[in-house]
This record gives sequence, C-alpha cells and structure tokens, in this order.
Amino acid sequence: MTPKRICVVYDASELVVGPGDDDPLEVREDAAVAAVDGEVVAVGDTDEVTREYPPENAEVAIDADGSAVVPGFVDPHTHAVFAGDRSDEFEARLRGKSYQEILEGGGGILRTVEATRKASADQLLENLCSHLDVMLAGGTTTVEVKSGYGLDAETELRLLEVVERANEHHPVDLVPTFLGAHAVPDGVSTDEYVDHVVDEQLPAVESQGIAEFCDVFCEEGVFDVSQSRRVLEAGREAGLIPKVHAEEFTRLGGSQLAADLEAASADHLLCATDADVEALLAAGVVPVLLPGTAFGLGEEYADAQAILEAGGPLAIATDFNPNCHARSMAFAQTLSCVEMGLTPAEALRAATSGAARALEREDGTGTLEVGAPADAVVLEAPSYAHLAYRFDTSAAETVVKDGEVVGT
Repeated sequence: MTPKRICVVYDASELVVGPGDDDPLEVREDAAVAAVDGEVVAVGDTDEVTREYPPENAEVAIDADGSAVVPGFVDPHTHAVFAGDRSDEFEARLRGKSYQEILEGGGGILRTVEATRKASADQLLENLCSHLDVMLAGGTTTVEVKSGYGLDAETELRLLEVVERANEHHPVDLVPTFLGAHAVPDGVSTDEYVDHVVDEQLPAVESQGIAEFCDVFCEEGVFDVSQSRRVLEAGREAGLIPKVHAEEFTRLGGSQLAADLEAASADHLLCATDADVEALLAAGVVPVLLPGTAFGLGEEYADAQAILEAGGPLAIATDFNPNCHARSMAFAQTLSCVEMGLTPAEALRAATSGAARALEREDGTGTLEVGAPADAVVLEAPSYAHLAYRFDTSAAETVVKDGEVVGT
C-alpha cells in the first residue's frame, strides 16, 4: 500500500475556511488545517488537529507562526496565452484614444492576433508559464485561460493545446475556454466570421476535446446579441458551457443573453443595470467583475453593491491580457474594496469560493473545507485583511497546492 502523504499547516492566527453562514467568511482563530493526499481532512483548533495529525509525522509541516492562512485564489477570467507587447497602447490611451479607436486603427486584439499567429507553440508555452509563475507566487492556484488571439481554427487549437500542455506540468490548475468570437479579423464581415466560428472552429474544438467553456465578446462593434447567441448555442451543442463578455462598454444585452442561456458567468458588467443583475441571479449566472480593466482603461467600475444587495454570488478576476497587464488577485481585491465598496472579507470570498462558482467547480475549490483540494496561502501578515490593505507587495509567503509547497 502506498503511504499516505500528509500536510499540516498549524498555529495560524486566522484560518479562512470558506463562506460563512451569517458573515462573508468562516474564520477560525489559532487554527490548523490537515490534508491527506492533497485533500483537506481536518480543520480546527491547532491542538485538536495536530493531536490527530502530528507535524513531526507529516511530509509537509508548516508553522504559520501567527500568520493568516487563506484558500488559494481562483482567477476565473484571463487571456493569459498570447505573444507580443502593447505597452505603447497604454500611453495612447493616456493621450485620449479610446479602446475602440485603437482597435479600429489596427491595434488592440488584432495586433495581438498578428503576433500570436507568428509565435510557435513553445514560445507561447514559455510566455504562459512565466505569467503563471507570477500568479502562483501571489497565491493564485486555479486560473481560467481563454483562447481568442488566433481567430482561425489552426491558431485557436494551438492556443488550447498550449493551455493543456501548461496544465500538465505547471502547479497551477488551468481551466481552458474557447473564445474564437473575440474579435473580427480583417477582410471578412462579422456574419461571415460567425459562420467560420460555428462551422469550422467549433467542430475542431469539440474534436480536440480540451476546452470546457465557450465565451463570446458581446459588445457594440464586435458581436451583437444574435451573433453571440448563435456562437454560444453552437458551443453548447459542442459540449461547451456558455460564458459571456457582457455590458463592458455599452449595455447591449449580453446579460440577458447569459441569463437566457443559463451561462456559467457574465463577465465585466460595467454598464449593467439592476434589471440585468436580477435576470442573471434569477438564472443562476455568476457575475464576474474585473476591476483591473476599469482601472487600466480609466472607466467607471461595475456596481458590485447592487449584486451583493440582491443576494447573489459574486466573483472577481484579473482579466489579465495585453491590455490589462495585471496578474495579482490580491490587487484585484484591493480595487474591489477601494473602488467598488467591498469589505476585505467580501473581496476574498469573491476571489476564492465565488470565483470557483463562476468556473462551476463544485469540489470545494476556493475553500479549505473538509474534502476540498488542499490549496492554501500562508500570508506574511496576521489577518486576511492585509490582502487588500497591503497593495505594494504580495502578502503571500508560502503557497500550497494539493498539499505540496509550490511557492515561497
């Protein structure tokens, strides 16, 4: 019989277990968590847990020494596989150019598409893993990664293959999403390109068998509601769960589309109304807010309070991409508190268990409850509040993935 692999993290000043019954979080003081073979088996007082799982008998024993321990962060919306650089567009926006003006001038997504098509799979893998290294060091242990910088069947498949390769050897768990409907390539009409996504890309993606979700950029000047619906319905027929980029720059109707299709999530929502929020929550769709996007673009932030007051789940994400070069879920929590009025507890829940809901992870990911994956972050701080409070450097000191130390 193979020996069981035991991990114990003990003497935590605070141990964030997961969502609370009456408060946003269940927090234990002077606590410990134990895991066997990568799965949490005990949470409670340090004396109680270490009596059953003595640190001296564990393969991994971490003395938190009065620091806080939280679940590994879940980032449910990134575009982390790409090539090229668009830092000059940041300066262009500071001079007054809008996102749409940059896109119409051949920049934006189409510029990244050009660079990504030219890059080899190995180059893309190296780029992706370097970004994942930064995310992991900051405490992120699960990351959704979208394709979408290919806009043709060959490159979209290559991007998904790169995500799968990274998932096989990088400690971070990756969740692959097909986003062929990210923009319209030059030389074709939007309807022609939608035909290509539906008739060529999606069958190839289904045959490849890597992607879990199908996303679409439902936005004025990109894909309208009917075009987005066609892509997502075809994606669902191909076995992919719908997601929607909705109401980012204009209120076009992406939220109602997400509700109609009972999508896993509707993301961005900067221009969403109370009626949109009501429709999403009634349909069980998780709103995913991306404060780094509003920060980088200088736009108004999404109305997180409307979602919380309506009693719905809430997730936050980095939206890491060449136009939003933000890989820190801790900084996303800071922005959520400072600009959207969340408490540190609400922000942490949105970055862990709430984010896991947006990815339809029902195995306890984003928590440290018994039965959950043993993904934890020991902070260099006495309280989880330091995640949002301390935004100059990462508060993550030690990162545990599946009961193994993967970052210090």
